[in-house]
Amino acid sequence: MSRSSSTAERAFVLGFDGVPWNLIEQWSDEGELPNFARMRDDGASGTLESTQPATTPLAWPSIATGVWPDKHGIYGFQNLSSGYSHEMYTSHDLQQPALWEQVSPAHVGNVPMTYPAREIDGTMVTGMMTPSTDKAYTHPPELKSEIESRIPDYEISLDYPDYADRLDEFELAVDDMLANRRELMQLQMDEAGDDWRLFFFVYTAPDRFQHLIWDMDRLLAHYKKLDEILGEVMAYTDRHGADLYVVSDHGFGPIEELVYVNHFLEREGYLFREEDDGARGALASLGISRDRITGALDRLGISEEMIVSTLPRALVDSVAEQIPGDHALYDVDYDQTVAFVHGSGNCYVNDTGRFENGVVDPDQIPAIKAELTDLFESVTDDSGARMLDVFDGDDLFPTDDGSPDLIVNGRGVYEARNALTGEPTGDTGTYAASHRKEGIVLCRGPSVEAGATLRGARVVDIAPTLLHGIGEPVPKNADGRVLFDAFDEESTPAATKVERTGVSKTEHGEDVDDDFTDVEDRLKGLGYME
Repeated sequence: MSRSSSTAERAFVLGFDGVPWNLIEQWSDEGELPNFARMRDDGASGTLESTQPATTPLAWPSIATGVWPDKHGIYGFQNLSSGYSHEMYTSHDLQQPALWEQVSPAHVGNVPMTYPAREIDGTMVTGMMTPSTDKAYTHPPELKSEIESRIPDYEISLDYPDYADRLDEFELAVDDMLANRRELMQLQMDEAGDDWRLFFFVYTAPDRFQHLIWDMDRLLAHYKKLDEILGEVMAYTDRHGADLYVVSDHGFGPIEELVYVNHFLEREGYLFREEDDGARGALASLGISRDRITGALDRLGISEEMIVSTLPRALVDSVAEQIPGDHALYDVDYDQTVAFVHGSGNCYVNDTGRFENGVVDPDQIPAIKAELTDLFESVTDDSGARMLDVFDGDDLFPTDDGSPDLIVNGRGVYEARNALTGEPTGDTGTYAASHRKEGIVLCRGPSVEAGATLRGARVVDIAPTLLHGIGEPVPKNADGRVLFDAFDEESTPAATKVERTGVSKTEHGEDVDDDFTDVEDRLKGLGYME
């Protein structure tokens, strides 16, 4: 059925972190998820290809901006410095204007990588990477008091390590978190009233749930709650005549074994550990390690969080370098190391142009990359199947000379990790599943074609499609394309040429000097950091 030749004036992005297409397709076909089924019947839908690597900190900014990481500037949870230290990425590192800076009034809730909150025409409640609710995580600032009053137990995330052996309690805690997030969405809807053009709200619960629980019965019960939320948002967008985009940043699937990529670099002589001499050697000879120190401090009531929040970060880094342990960053001898892996599979050649203690001439980088690619692709399991996928950073991130040299990811049921260990592989422990490349996109609205199938959609295509669909110009430097297959052939967006506009690098002011220790602990609990 064709719609009138009009265009929606508003758009709503509903994000479900980590939801894979195959589960949505199966359970909506079986009648288990009626609202997802309605989205497919009434609108356009299909798979959504994620970033490489397929991780939250890269993908959500790509969805919000329409560009790949080499243009938006975020390559992981932690930014690696030339001196081999790291700091957390924040919203100040985003170099491309997000949708809420292009369309207003806008209301943004729980979107990862948005801390600290931006001053926008509308409301913002920051999401993943927010240290705690003690921080200024809202705009306007007074919205924080409203949240505390209406949702007194609201929190940014769970302390996942606490639930490693208590999955029944974990399931209940995730349900509570989901309910609180749902209440937050309603609060922001109330704040918006009829005065809005963009809503962008993300539920990260499915990703968190699936990392620790990959059981189809329990997953279906969780997805039915997501389906209820979708029904509420569908009714809301219908009342406001808005286009609705339901998206996930990546998919999910089971994992069976961890692959320690830095182990292979060490084994083949590309990476060297710090010798246990000097202070490190003295500590090691006494049996003093990071785990023993933190255990003793815990017994005294002194936590790592207390240390990090009390002492300057540079001092903490300096001390950490002297303590023996399986640090993926501090245990490397960079005066000898040719290459190392940091973050989510980001492999760096230790060249003299990029790093303070680099040992590789920049002219040798292509040859080293070729050797490393061969090395990683030679890692196989007992059946001879490859365990790792390798991608050239120059191909993935062509506009940024500072991007990782290679990306090394686990292949299929194998998960790549960067810890320094004596073994090439390890058990997954509490982790049941992890990220896959294929997420979801479902569109519904006044100008969307009913029952249409979207093919080849990528995370960078969402922003251009949304902007064009509501009659707004698309940035000239967008990497994504408008998904014209989503629009009814008689609708205004289908018959209108894409208007382009220039963009400038987003200015965010001063650096963020916050204690992100709690954030790091939560990321470690999900396997995102060592």
